[in-house]
Amino acid sequence: MGSTDSVIDDAFAAALYGDGDEGLDTGASLLAAAPGSDAELRRRGEEYLSRAWRGGWQPADVVRLVRRALEEPHVRLAADLIRAEMRAYAHLPPRWTEQLAGLDRDLGPEAARPRDRFSYATTHLQLYRLLLRLPPIEPVGPPPGESVPGPVEGEPRMLTRVRALLAKAEATGYPEEAEALTAKAQELMARHSLDEALLAARTHAKDVPGACRVGVDAPYETAKAILLDSVAAANHCRAVWNEAFGFSTVVGFEPDLEAVELLYTSLLVQGTAAMTKAEAGQRAAGRKRTKTFRQTFLLAYAHRIGARLARAGEHAVKEAAEAAEAAGAAGGSAASPLPVLAARDVAVSGRAERMFPETTTTRVRGATVGEGWAHGTAAADRAHVTPRGRGPALP
Repeated sequence: MGSTDSVIDDAFAAALYGDGDEGLDTGASLLAAAPGSDAELRRRGEEYLSRAWRGGWQPADVVRLVRRALEEPHVRLAADLIRAEMRAYAHLPPRWTEQLAGLDRDLGPEAARPRDRFSYATTHLQLYRLLLRLPPIEPVGPPPGESVPGPVEGEPRMLTRVRALLAKAEATGYPEEAEALTAKAQELMARHSLDEALLAARTHAKDVPGACRVGVDAPYETAKAILLDSVAAANHCRAVWNEAFGFSTVVGFEPDLEAVELLYTSLLVQGTAAMTKAEAGQRAAGRKRTKTFRQTFLLAYAHRIGARLARAGEHAVKEAAEAAEAAGAAGGSAASPLPVLAARDVAVSGRAERMFPETTTTRVRGATVGEGWAHGTAAADRAHVTPRGRGPALP
């Protein structure tokens, strides 16, 4: 064994297997005194990441957990190591390319190296100690290196239109305009989901439910997890929240997963903007309970959005079923979506139960400010996700 490996092994033995700072300082001192070990130090970090991928983790999951547990230099180091480790693969699983693009968008270029070697080594060892202790989690897709590359396809035109509509809804300062834009986006997503389900049934495609992870970040994680659960349920998906790791796993068919990710993100942006505006009004009136107001607002928002989304979904399916029935009565041919959707719901529930055979319920606390509940409910009403022209407006 070479001297570089010996230094690394001694430093890791001191720093990575204990909880105190003494071993961490010892390991950092060893590494700081051996500048020739830097390349091997980074290679070991990439090795820990490769182990994490095999344990079910994905890049966004790792970065999210590092941000929750450590500090910004560790987040940037993790991002740098992820970028380097990804270069080893000719093909990446679905969604990984987008997650890597998110690193570049959110964090920018590679992190600057700390001025002193002791800080440099300490940052690495603290990060590696976290990576070493990552437990295996339920995978939501193959790790890199095991995926079979398929044909490269661009994003469906429908999703491009939906993204544009929701971006406009988030940017506008006019509730009525946001309502119309969000409604149109939901209409496109609902139609796309039904079309995909009926196409799969007609062609006997071997379509099976998949899964993805959606970050549920602090603060007010409970309210955000409830909002995501509501969006998932309305789009024929199941969401399971992992509070400790800061994400929910959403199980469903691919078109529905895409709808959930897009709609949840947009509704959260719209809800947060409405909360900030309502909170400013509360402060102007002399009320100071900022934290409890926000918590109550978002809980009310999630509760009301869930009810409205559920009814919107029922209206969309009902209209499609009535259209199929009318076509049959007129001598035409159109499949009813009801049996198809029922079968897909069973498949999604089965996949979710196999992935998570043991789940627990969480008691919701914090809805203590009446003004927050009223404002949150009103904001959810203004979000108005019922598609126009597809049944009456929902109360």
